[in-house]
Amino acid sequence: MAKNSINQDEDLNKVSNTALLMRLFSYLKPYKLKVVIVLILLIYVMLCGLLNPYLLKLAIDNYISRKDLNGLITISAVLFGFNILSMFASKIRIIMMAKITNKIILEIRQELYIHIQKLSFSFFDNRPIGKILARVIGDVNSLQDLFSNSITNFIPEVLTLVCVTVIMFSMNVKLAIVSICILPFLGLTLFSVETFSRKRWQIFRQKRSNMNAYTHEDFSGIRVIEAFAEEQRSSKNFLTFVNEMMDGFLKAVKLNDTFWPIVALSSGIGTILVFWYSISLVKTGNITVGTMVAFTSYVTMFWKPIIDISNFYNTLITNFAAGERIFEILDIEPMITTLSEDKMPKIKGTVEFKNVVFSYEAGEPILNNINFKINTGETIALVGPTGAGKTTIVNLISRFYDCDSGKILIDGKDIKNVELESLRSQMGIMLQDTFLFSNSIKDNIRYGKLDATDEEVIAAAKAVNAHGFIMKLKNGYDTEVNERGSRLSVGERQLISFARALLANPRILILDEATSNIDTHTEKLVQAGISKLLHGRTSFVIAHRLSTIRDADKIMVISDGKIGEAGTHAELLKLKGHYYDLYMAQYKFLSQGA
Repeated sequence: MAKNSINQDEDLNKVSNTALLMRLFSYLKPYKLKVVIVLILLIYVMLCGLLNPYLLKLAIDNYISRKDLNGLITISAVLFGFNILSMFASKIRIIMMAKITNKIILEIRQELYIHIQKLSFSFFDNRPIGKILARVIGDVNSLQDLFSNSITNFIPEVLTLVCVTVIMFSMNVKLAIVSICILPFLGLTLFSVETFSRKRWQIFRQKRSNMNAYTHEDFSGIRVIEAFAEEQRSSKNFLTFVNEMMDGFLKAVKLNDTFWPIVALSSGIGTILVFWYSISLVKTGNITVGTMVAFTSYVTMFWKPIIDISNFYNTLITNFAAGERIFEILDIEPMITTLSEDKMPKIKGTVEFKNVVFSYEAGEPILNNINFKINTGETIALVGPTGAGKTTIVNLISRFYDCDSGKILIDGKDIKNVELESLRSQMGIMLQDTFLFSNSIKDNIRYGKLDATDEEVIAAAKAVNAHGFIMKLKNGYDTEVNERGSRLSVGERQLISFARALLANPRILILDEATSNIDTHTEKLVQAGISKLLHGRTSFVIAHRLSTIRDADKIMVISDGKIGEAGTHAELLKLKGHYYDLYMAQYKFLSQGA
C-alpha cells in the first residue's frame, strides 16, 4: 500500500520509556528556577500534610487525655496557621505550573511547525496533510497533562511516599511491613498492564490520524463530492474511520481502566491488614490509641501518593504514543539543507545544467544526463509529454530537490554551495495549481514582497491585466477571498498569482503551465503584460499550448528524461521532429475545432 494512503496506519520507531521521558523533560531546562520554586511550595504543602496526623497524635495523647485546654488551643492554632499558608502555597504553585506547561507546549508546537517547514517536498508527497495536522495539534495537546502532572503530582507524591514510609517505620516497624507487603503484587500487575496499554494507545492515535487525514481531504474536495452526488458514500467512509478510531479508543480505555480497580483493591487490602494488626497491638498494650489513629492516617497518606503515581504512570502510557509521533517528525533530517552560509549574490541569470541525473525513487531516473546552458535574460520554453521531466527541471533550479549527480550552476555558482533562502528569494515561481490564502486580494499579491506599498501592488496587478477585474469587485483590492481563492474563477486566481510572482521582481522567473486555465482573450492580455517584465530576466516557461511559446529564445523538447530537441520555434519546425509533430497536431486540432 502507498505510503501516503489515508487509511494506512503510520509506522513508528520504538523508543524506550527512559529515552522518551528524558527528551520530554529536557524542555523543562529553561524554567529551572521556576520549577525549583514550584517544588519548594510543593514540599511545604507536603510537609503540612505530613504534620497533621502527628499533631493529631500529640493532641490525643498529651492534651485531650489530660484535659489540657490551653495546650489543645495552641496546637489547634498551629494546625490552622500551617494549613492556611499551605492553601495559598498550593494556589500559587498551580498557577506557576500552568504557565510553565503552556509555554512548553507552545515551544514544542512551534519547534515542530518550524521543522516541518524545513522538510523537503518528498515529506509532504508521502503524507496526507491531515496526518501532519494531527501531530501538530492533537499530539502536542496531549502532552499538556504529562508536563503538568510530572511536577505538580509525580515529584511531590514520590517525596510524600518516601517521607510517610520513613515515619511509619519510625513509629512501628511491624505495622509498616504489614502496610507495604501488598506493593510487589501491585507493581507486577501494573507493569503487565502497561505492556499492552501503550500499544493500544499507539493504535488509537494512528486511527485518529487516519480520520483527520480523511476529513481534511474530504472537505478539500467537497465540490467534487457534491458534483458527483457522493455525499452518502463519503459519509459512510467517514463513519468507518470514526468507528475504527472509537474502537481503538475503547480498547485502550478498557485496559487503562483496570488500573483503578487494581490500585483500589491493593489499597483496601493493605488498609484492612493494618487495622486488623493495629487493634491486636492496642489490646496487648504495644501501642497507644493515639499512635493507632496517627498510623492509620499515615496509611491513608501512604496509599494516596501510590494512587497519584499510578495516575501519572497511566498518563505516561496514554501520552507516550503522542511523544513518539512528535519526535518521529522532529528526527527527520531535511533532505535539502544549506551546506554553506555564503549568500547568493544578486543573480544575473546564467543557468547551466552539467550531467544532471535525478530520480524520485532509487533506480528510476526521471532526468538522465541533462546538459544545457541558458544565458542571462533568455526565455526558455520546456515542452514534452506529461511525466517527461519538465517540472522536475524547474524544481531542481529552485532546489526543491537535489540532483543525484551532476551540477546545477547559476552565474557559475553551484546552488548547493549557497545559502538556500538567498537563492530562492531571487526567484519567482508561478505554478499551474494556484494557491491563494484566506485574506484580501491585496495581501495575497503583497505576499511576493511583504514591504510593498499599495502603489506597487496595484502596478503589479496592472502589469498582468488583473487590475480591471479586481476593481469590478465590491471591495476592490480589499476583497476577502476564501481558502484557496474559491470565490474567484480559475483565471482570476492565476492572474493574482502572476501579480504576486512579478511583485517579487525575481531574477529568474519560472512559469509552470501558468496560463493553462486562462481563456484566450485573457491570455493575450497577460502575455502582453509580462513581455515587458521578462526583459532582462531569465525565464523558464513550461507550456503544452505551443502557441504561447513561439517567441521563446530557445525551446527544449524533453522526452524520456532527456533533451530530445532544442532550438527556436522556426528551427524546430524545420527539423520536422517531435516538436513539429506536436505543433502540427495542435494546429490540426484547433483548425478542426474552428
